[in-house]
Parts: sequence; C-alpha cells; structure tokens
Amino acid sequence: MRRRILVVDDVEPQRELCARELRDEGYDVDVAVSGEEAVELLRVAEPDLVVLDMRLPGMSGLEALGRMLHSHPGLPVIINSAYGSYKDSFMAWAATAYVVKSGDTTELKEAVRRILAERRTA
Repeated sequence: MRRRILVVDDVEPQRELCARELRDEGYDVDVAVSGEEAVELLRVAEPDLVVLDMRLPGMSGLEALGRMLHSHPGLPVIINSAYGSYKDSFMAWAATAYVVKSGDTTELKEAVRRILAERRTA
C-alpha cells in the first residue's frame, strides 16, 4: 500500500523539491500552498503524514497545525521550516518531528521513513 503525504509550502521551488524527492521515494504526494488549502485538502486527500512549513500566507503554519490535529488526532506532522525559532513554540511541540529546511532533503526523507515505519508497527 502506497503512503500519501501532504506537502504544505508557499515557496514553489521548495515545495516542488520536497514533493519530487518524496515521489522519488515511492510516496503519493499532494501539495498545498497555504494553511487554508492544507486544512481543506486534509479532508479529501486523507494523507498518512503532513510536511508543514511554518511561514505561510494567511493562516500560519502553527494555526494550520492546530486545526489539522484537532480534526485528525494522531496525524503525524513534520514541521519543515527554515526558522529554528519555531522549535520553542508550545504548539510546535505537538508536531511529530521538526526538520530545518535545506536543499538537501536527506534529513526530511529519513524522518518521513522513520515515522511511517513506526506507525506501521504500532
């Protein structure tokens, strides 16, 4: 069974890099450019995991995280942000993992594999 991942990022090159790298790993990937779009897509796409940027237009990543976890408790969310300062946010603690954005997606892909493997055995 293929796993579905929702990638949320308003910066097109970063969003496309992340989506392409995860597709190359064998995942089905949906993308959203805003927190609002991500919350809506969550209802129909039913992803197994979300990769979420924090700085988004309109609804912030933290607000989107709260809404996602309210409607889908237990949904794994990886915060993928260029800003390490969000790690100190109380709401960010609700995320499953925190990965600092980079052009090298190795750490992100490893986190995705680890989290999905843990969920498969749980």
